[in-house]
This record gives sequence, C-alpha cells and structure tokens, in this order.
Amino acid sequence: MPTPFESAQLNLQLFDMRRESELRKARSWFILEFHPSTFEEYITAYGGDKNSWMRMVLGYWDMAASMVTHGAIDRDMFMAAHSEIIGTFCKVQPFITEVRGRLGPKSLKHIEDVVMAMPDADAELERRRVRLKTNWEAKQAPKAGFLS
Repeated sequence: MPTPFESAQLNLQLFDMRRESELRKARSWFILEFHPSTFEEYITAYGGDKNSWMRMVLGYWDMAASMVTHGAIDRDMFMAAHSEIIGTFCKVQPFITEVRGRLGPKSLKHIEDVVMAMPDADAELERRRVRLKTNWEAKQAPKAGFLS
C-alpha cells in the first residue's frame, strides 16, 4: 500500500505528463469533440486521422489506471485528482465488448476496473456521456445573431 505522500507524488507526475502539448490536444478532442453513437463511428475514428490521438489518450489513462490497480496509487486519491478518466471511459464503455473483440480481451481493463469501482458507476457514466454530448451540440448550434 502506498503512503499518502507516494500516491501524491505519482499523481503529480501523472498530472505533469498530461500537460504535454500533443497529449493535451488529444485529450481535448477526445473529451469535447468525440461522441460516437455506434461502434462503427468509434472504429472509424480509431482507424482514421485521429488514430494516434485515440491511442495516446486511451493508452495514457490505461497506464495511469494500472498504477491504481497494481496498488502504486491510492484509488480515492487518484479519482479525486483525475476525474477526466470517467469522461474518457464514458466514450468507450458502450462499445467495450466490441473493442475487446478487435483489440484483445484486456484492452482498457485498468480504466474499466478503476472507473467501475465508483459507486453507481453506470449511472455516472451515462450522466457524463449525456452532458458532454449536450455541451458539444450546444456549441455546434448556430448562434442567433443580434438582428436575427
């Protein structure tokens, strides 16, 4: 079991890694703009020009979550500092069976284990999915002009 100080140190290092510019762009796209409704939409993005960003985001969060599942970081401290993992997993969760059929049975297992350990995880994931997509749709809607 890590000490609180050790968990804090690793959390800070994970946070520092998130500031890398390309990972920051990838995370922003994944959370704010990527809203697959079907597995086909998901896999199209995975095989398209955003492939490297998807792998970067999902790989980062699975690696970070693995530190929790292997006991290097306290779960509660991790979730307090990195709630973005919930928003990330809410995009993948509806297709997890299909993803694992394509990429292997352990794909994103650490993310799933960490997120699904939350109380009422399924409901929270659905709330996040709806909120993120609704916010994105609102930003896409044409704005009424002053003289409209």
